[in-house]
Amino acid sequence: MAEQSFDLVVIGGGPGGYVAAIRAAQLGMKTACVERDKLGGVCLNWGCIPTKALLAGAEFYHHLKHEADAWGIEADNVRHNWEKVIGRSRNVAGQMNKGIHFLFKKHKITHFEGHAHIPKQGVIEVFGPEDTSRKGKAKETLKAKHILIATGAGPRPLPGADFDGETVISSKEAMALKKQPEKLLIIGAGAIGMEFAYFYNAFGTEVTVVEMVDRLLPIEDEEVSKAIARAFKKQGIKSYTGHKTEKIERTDKGIKAHISPIDDKGKAKPFTLEADKVIVAIGVKGKYDGLFDDKLGIEIFKDHIKVDKKTYKTSVDGIYAIGDVIGPPWLAHVASEEAIVCVEKIAGHDADDIDYSSIPGCTYCNPQVASLGLTEQACKEQKLDYNVGKFPFTASGKAQALGNAEGFVKLITDKKHGEILGVHMIGENVTELIAELGLAKKLEATADEVIATIHAHPTLSEAVHEAALGTDGRMIHF
Repeated sequence: MAEQSFDLVVIGGGPGGYVAAIRAAQLGMKTACVERDKLGGVCLNWGCIPTKALLAGAEFYHHLKHEADAWGIEADNVRHNWEKVIGRSRNVAGQMNKGIHFLFKKHKITHFEGHAHIPKQGVIEVFGPEDTSRKGKAKETLKAKHILIATGAGPRPLPGADFDGETVISSKEAMALKKQPEKLLIIGAGAIGMEFAYFYNAFGTEVTVVEMVDRLLPIEDEEVSKAIARAFKKQGIKSYTGHKTEKIERTDKGIKAHISPIDDKGKAKPFTLEADKVIVAIGVKGKYDGLFDDKLGIEIFKDHIKVDKKTYKTSVDGIYAIGDVIGPPWLAHVASEEAIVCVEKIAGHDADDIDYSSIPGCTYCNPQVASLGLTEQACKEQKLDYNVGKFPFTASGKAQALGNAEGFVKLITDKKHGEILGVHMIGENVTELIAELGLAKKLEATADEVIATIHAHPTLSEAVHEAALGTDGRMIHF
C-alpha cells in the first residue's frame, strides 16, 4: 500500500490524543490519529466518563435506599439490577465514543485503527488491531513532519500479584463486573480506589480499603483526609491506613491478602483479609509497549517518556509526547491542555506554558473532593506566612436544603498580599465549585477580589465567598 503523508500523526486517541488531532486540524494541519482500541481512550471508555455514570447511579440509589423518608418520599422495597447499573455506564461511554468519531469526520482527521510502531524519525507503521505483537506486516506506512505520542498509562500491578482479570483486577475490570462481589478489597486509597470503594459500598458490597500511607487520599490536605475517613466510616467502609499488602493468594473463593502494619512501635500485628476480588489501584505507568525501536533513542525516565514540559519534545527531533505517558499529574484535563499547548507551539503559535502548580484535582466519591495549589502542610514546610479561611457546609443554607451539609471549603492565602495559595474542598458538588478558584488563581486574584465578587444566594458557591472572608476574619455566617 502506498505511503500516506501528514503534517501531524497523533498516536493515541484519548483525551490528549483526540484533542491534539482536533486542534491540529483547526490550525490547518493534515492530521491523522492512530488508536489501537476505541477513540476516547481509557478516560472516555474505561475511566473518567463511565465511572462517573456508575457513581451517579450509586448516589441516586443511596438516597432512595437510606434517605427517602427524610425527604417525605415513600420508597419501599428499593432494590437494584446490577446488569442495568453496569449497562447504563457502558451506554454513556458508547455515546461519547460516537461523538469523537463525529468530530474526526467533521475536522477531516484520518483515523487508523491499529497498533503504531515508530521505526525511525518521521515514519509510523500501523499494524492490524489483532496483531498485538506486531509480528505481521504493517497494513499502513505513514510519513509525518511531526509525531505526537499520547498513549496514556496503564495500571501498575502489585508486585507478586499480576492482574488476571478475574480475582486480581484493575479499574477497567472493576467497572464492568458481570456479578457484584459480596466482599471486595481495594489496595490504594487514591482517587481511583476511593471512587470504587464508594460505588461498591453504596450497592451493598462489603468493602475494605488498604493504604500504605497513614491516611486516605494521601495527596490531599490533611483536614480533607480526616473528613473523608469519617464519612467512609459512617458509610460502613472499612479502611486500614499505614498498612502494606505483603502478599495476595488466590483461593477457591477468591483471594486472601496478607496485610502488615507499618508501625515503628511494633504494637500492631500482621493479619489476613479475604474477599471475592481485589482491585489494585496503587498507581499507573506509561504505555509505550512496542511503540518504538530502542535504537530510536527515546529517553525513558521512571516508566514514562521524558519530555521538555514547555515544548513536549522528546529526546528525538520531531517526536513529541503528552498526557499520562509522560508522567504525573495523571489527569485527563492535563492531557487535553498539554495537547493544545503542544500543537499550538508546533504550529508556531505563542501558547502560554501550563502552570503545573495550579492543576485542579477531583475525586468523585460522596462526599466529593476537589483541590488545587498548596496544602497547609506544604505551606508550613515552605515556611510561608499564610491565612486560612474554612467554611463548613453545615452553615450553608443551600447545602442544608439539598440534604447534604457534610464537608467544608478551605482557602489558604498569603498573609501579606492575599494571594491564593491553595484550595481544599470536600462536600456536595465541590468538583464544580473548584473552577471558580482555578480561574481566580490563574488571574492572580486575591482573597479580597473573591470577596468583592457577588455570589448568588442561595448557592453552594457562597461557601467559597465565606471562606475568602474567613482568611481576613470577616466570615458572616459562621
